[in-house]
Parts: sequence; C-alpha cells; structure tokens
Amino acid sequence: MHNSHESLAQTVTGRPLEVGILLFPGVEVLDFAGPFEVFSVASRVAARDGLLGHPAFRVTTVAATPEPVAARHGLHVVPGAAFGEHPALDLLIVPGGVVSQPLEDAATLGWIGENAGRAAITASVCTGAFLLAKLGLLDGLTATTHWEDLDDLRASFPALEVIGSVPFVDHGKLLTSAGISAGIGMSLHLVGRVLGLAAAKATARQMQYDWDADARS
Repeated sequence: MHNSHESLAQTVTGRPLEVGILLFPGVEVLDFAGPFEVFSVASRVAARDGLLGHPAFRVTTVAATPEPVAARHGLHVVPGAAFGEHPALDLLIVPGGVVSQPLEDAATLGWIGENAGRAAITASVCTGAFLLAKLGLLDGLTATTHWEDLDDLRASFPALEVIGSVPFVDHGKLLTSAGISAGIGMSLHLVGRVLGLAAAKATARQMQYDWDADARS
C-alpha cells in the first residue's frame, strides 16, 4: 500500500490503480456515476493514446451486500462487490445523496474508515462530506459540499472550516467536492494528478465535458 498520495503517479506506471466507489440506499446517481465514468474513460483514453502498457484504473462500485442498491430517484444498481470482497483500494470515492442511512450504519462507516486509512486518496462528492466528517477525517480542514447543505455541515461539524463557491477542495490525501456534477470535475482533477494534465484534458474532451482545469479551491 501507499504511504503518500504522491506515490500514485509512480504506482500507475507499474499496475492499474484500484478505484472503489461506495454505493448505499439513497445515493445520488451522478455522484457515483460521474466519477465512475471519468476514471473508466480516462483508462480507455490512456490505452488509446499508448500512455501505459496496462489499464490506468480499475473501477469498482462497492456496497454493504451484493444485492441491488436503490439509488436516488428509483434507479436500482447492482454493485460490483460487497464490503470485504474487493481489491485493496488506491482511491476511495464517497458519494452523497440522502445520507441518513450510511450516517447511522456502523458497517458502512467502518468500511469507509478502514479503506480511507489504507487508500492513498479519499474523495467525497456532495453530501458524502458528512460521512467523512462523522468519522473525524476532515477535522481541522477546509471542506465543501452541495451549496444547499453548507450551513448544515457547519452546524453539524464545527471542527471543519466549511467553504462554498468552489468546485472542490484538495488537501492531497483528502478531497471534498460540491454538489452532484462537481464530482466529475474533481475526478478529472485527480486524473490529472495521476496521469498528467494532458490525459485529464483528453478525458474531458472524450466525454464532451466542458471542464475548466483551473477551477479549484
């Protein structure tokens, strides 16, 4: 495993990076599907462009059980793996949505805490920041979330410095992003950290996503 997030750019030259994206009841669809698409397309683009001799990323959705998960708005998703049945993660993505279930579920919180401790990078999308905050992972750091939930995050976790009007906040090992589609921009930023800015721009272009690579906290 990795001692530093800075090792990922070196690690990916030797093997694919394992990306795990949490699923839970009420998860916002684009919160998990956006990062899933970014890392998957980045791997395809990197292969097309001959950047590596192997896939850059392997992306797995992970839930408490192998049963279909009822995401927000009625979309049912079959997770790629259950807790404890996935590869060791290099990048952990914690999406948001209606987070009342995972906030009160010891198994989910335990899984996040365990994998955040092992992964080189942990990143939240939208109200996924509440899950990282509940585990104390963001104490003393600046963080962001969906604009509608900024005041609630401040009130619930006074140890955080909660900021708005930014697409994401990057503390190296820990990132938080704003609402829903902001997870796409944050994921492209992470692709840039690992594979370089040109690869991130090529991924955004392949997705036909209007990305401002300079937008950050």
